[in-house]
Amino acid sequence: MPDHEGESSGFLLLDKAPGQTSFEALGPVKRALATGKVGHTGTLDKFASGLLVVLAGRALRLSPWVSHCDKGYVGTVLFGEETDTLDPEGSTVARAPVPPLELLEEVLPRFRGEILQAPPLYSAIHLDGRRASERARSGENPAMKKRPVTIYELSLLSWTPPLAQIRVRCSGGVYIRSLARDIALACGSRAYLRELRRVTVAGFSVEDALPPEDLMPGARVLLPLDRAFFKALGMPCFEGDLSLLSPLIHGRPLGPLLAGLELKDSPDTKETPAAVFAGEQFAAVVKRSGDGDWSYGYVFAGH
Repeated sequence: MPDHEGESSGFLLLDKAPGQTSFEALGPVKRALATGKVGHTGTLDKFASGLLVVLAGRALRLSPWVSHCDKGYVGTVLFGEETDTLDPEGSTVARAPVPPLELLEEVLPRFRGEILQAPPLYSAIHLDGRRASERARSGENPAMKKRPVTIYELSLLSWTPPLAQIRVRCSGGVYIRSLARDIALACGSRAYLRELRRVTVAGFSVEDALPPEDLMPGARVLLPLDRAFFKALGMPCFEGDLSLLSPLIHGRPLGPLLAGLELKDSPDTKETPAAVFAGEQFAAVVKRSGDGDWSYGYVFAGH
């Protein structure tokens, strides 16, 4: 999808390897596309692997609607010790007995549904203008305020003491490192997250993702912002014709423009935003305002 500036806009699914930061994983993408206008929509820790949904060009403006999507993970929790970072890169700060399987199975249901979770101290959360991880490395120990998150699925895949493999499907904002810590504490133990792989983001799967080493300079790897993209995000689509483009570009009132248009895959909730298509072209994202009317989120066409 070419931009007016000669760059391209679209998305791709990237399978990040462990041992590299999410930012480093974007290097091959930038070289393949010959642009720096590339960004991922949800950081994976350096030790973790798996799915990054990458946006390029003007599609970067869609980041807010991707980064807050539900995510799925498979992780390996090591019981018996806890590190300061809650991952294998940290230093051991506590030890405790490994819990029996029966106790672990008894505790897991407590972490399903809406829960309160404190992010790890070593995280990108900003506290008074500084990242929590920066404050921790300088010797501070700030309190990490708990916040509501939702765990839709939490299952035990295997148990080979002291290792438990778990599957998690959760809302955006969940830290699986914190989940491992809290499950262990509920068992009277300690733990850290030894391995983590993100397997889904919304309706996107890591099975369809490319490893960074497969990206060659000049490769055509971007996928279009088509109806399938928005369906994967759980976003319904207004279907119009090309006559919509000019009034959308000029910010005309949405009420008359959208009246009578079909809203495909309309959700039960009125809080879900929608994509607007003019013929085969993605034109805009619209969202509900407080009174239930549609308002502009982002106009893609014409920029």
